[in-house]
Amino acid sequence: MRELTRRTRGTPFAAVVAALRETLLGWKASFGITEVLSPLRDLDKGVRRKLRCYLWKPWGRAGDRELRQRGVSVREAWHTRKSAHGPWRVSQMPALSIALPLRFFEQRGLPSLAPR
Repeated sequence: MRELTRRTRGTPFAAVVAALRETLLGWKASFGITEVLSPLRDLDKGVRRKLRCYLWKPWGRAGDRELRQRGVSVREAWHTRKSAHGPWRVSQMPALSIALPLRFFEQRGLPSLAPR
């Protein structure tokens, strides 16, 4: 998982999602019959956070512009962009959850391990 979602890979987002899709579908086939779904939900959240981090990094100085185009308020976008924290910490901020919701990843073909 870490190898597929490294920010410095230089691969397009669609290629990363395609590779993750293959891996996650294999995991779902193996572990999908489990009775305890919380570890699968935590893994889903972690994958989405890693992908938000992957998308945030190349936005750079235009991060607030990208966030505003995706429906985040001007103030929230500005605070997120001006954050002194790195991409991993920023990836769990509310602005990125608004700009890149679960529906965004579903539309790009990322499967969910745990049913909602």
